[in-house]
Amino acid sequence: MDKAQIQNFIAKRVAEELNDGDVVNLGIGLPTLVVNFVGDKRIILQSENGFLGLGPVPEEGKEDMHIVNAGGAPVTILPGGMFFDSCTSFGIIRGGHVDATVLGSLQVDEKGNIANWMIPGKMVPGMGGAMDLVVGAKKVIVAMEHTNKGNHKILKECNLPLTAKEQVDLIVTEMGVIKVTKDGLKLIEINPEFTVEQVQEATEAKLIIAEDLKKMKA
Repeated sequence: MDKAQIQNFIAKRVAEELNDGDVVNLGIGLPTLVVNFVGDKRIILQSENGFLGLGPVPEEGKEDMHIVNAGGAPVTILPGGMFFDSCTSFGIIRGGHVDATVLGSLQVDEKGNIANWMIPGKMVPGMGGAMDLVVGAKKVIVAMEHTNKGNHKILKECNLPLTAKEQVDLIVTEMGVIKVTKDGLKLIEINPEFTVEQVQEATEAKLIIAEDLKKMKA
């Protein structure tokens, strides 16, 4: 699979975790693709820069630069959607009203720690709403490619500055679906294009293999 196919594969699997009526926040990058795979589910998308009812990406030439997501990309708002200030937006997040947040990440470790906002020495715009989202959302899903240029991203212990400690519930990559448990990281689904040994080799943390390991659907 090329990069676009990998990202769509991951996004499609993440969409299966979302339920009808959920309020969901999608992080920038790969997570924004999840909206393309929710089908007939009535998912209410929240953007931390201040609205509920996030719609699909606008057609080329029909962008309204007054309507952008938290990453500054043009989006639309669905009928019945609403705009509000940042205080209200973060009140929704911190008040536990977001059912799930889907975020990309630089690193995740076996304790469910997440580092997704900076690499020391590199200029970054800031953490944004990630710190609030991973603590405030009822379910935290990390959607990311399994490795970065061959380097492990799923570690025994994160070595980059943390966004939050012990908040990740599920990790979805092109190689498999990994559940964060009190005993460690459990591989519950595997992409049939890979073997368990290949997934473990691409993962620094020791994986617990589910007895009823399922195949990811393409």
